[in-house]
Amino acid sequence: MTDTSVTAATQYIDAEGIRYAYRRFGRETGVPLILFQNFRQGMDNVDPLLLNGFARDRPVILFDNAGVASSTGETPDTIEAMADQAAAFVGALKLTELDVLGFSIGGYSAQAFVLRHPHLIRRLMLVGTAPRAQEPRTDPRVDQVVSHPVLGLEEHLFLLFTPSQASQAAGRDFWDRQQAAWKQRRQRGLDIDPPTSPQTAEAQYAAILKWRQAKGERFAELKTIKQPTLVVNGSSDIMVRRSTRGSWLRTFRTRN
Repeated sequence: MTDTSVTAATQYIDAEGIRYAYRRFGRETGVPLILFQNFRQGMDNVDPLLLNGFARDRPVILFDNAGVASSTGETPDTIEAMADQAAAFVGALKLTELDVLGFSIGGYSAQAFVLRHPHLIRRLMLVGTAPRAQEPRTDPRVDQVVSHPVLGLEEHLFLLFTPSQASQAAGRDFWDRQQAAWKQRRQRGLDIDPPTSPQTAEAQYAAILKWRQAKGERFAELKTIKQPTLVVNGSSDIMVRRSTRGSWLRTFRTRN
């Protein structure tokens, strides 16, 4: 394996007037796995344990989409535009086949990406996310917390982990791994992403609100996704609720 999520240097590539920041690590050969991050998050906010697990047997690519953290430009306020910008980044790297993992809003972008650029994707993983016209949130505290200028340990524990003792312990372990990774990068003279700008937060939130609106028959566009797709959702996710009675998961199971 060449480099890890901690030792990989940040690289840059230009596409359609935007300078994209990215890191590539893991094996040199194989179909790359590209990650679409969650709300307001850049390359340094993904668990290094997860990343290095994937990187043991394949290349892994992290990137900041337009306007996010270390990339230039402005973040658009629609999921479709985010997907098209991701496709421009992939095109600049001259990649012709990918596996994609999308987490939360990154999962929205991953769905739009496979719908608009299906020839690029071999397999798809949708984690902690939902289809278009998703179920509304029921806990008003979520929107209050995600609007905080800085998301610290307590915010992460509330948003991404359940109140159980085991889940909170897992959340603290994740936080410790993240902090250790940042420290190691600094010690090696490698950069870490700057905080995401208010413009990105506002645009991403606007995109989320638009994604919640129905567009034609509910779940109809999911039936056109032909790639093998793994859907992973928690049973009581306060950030992204599962669709009623798991309807969207059944759509994947029963599609032609």
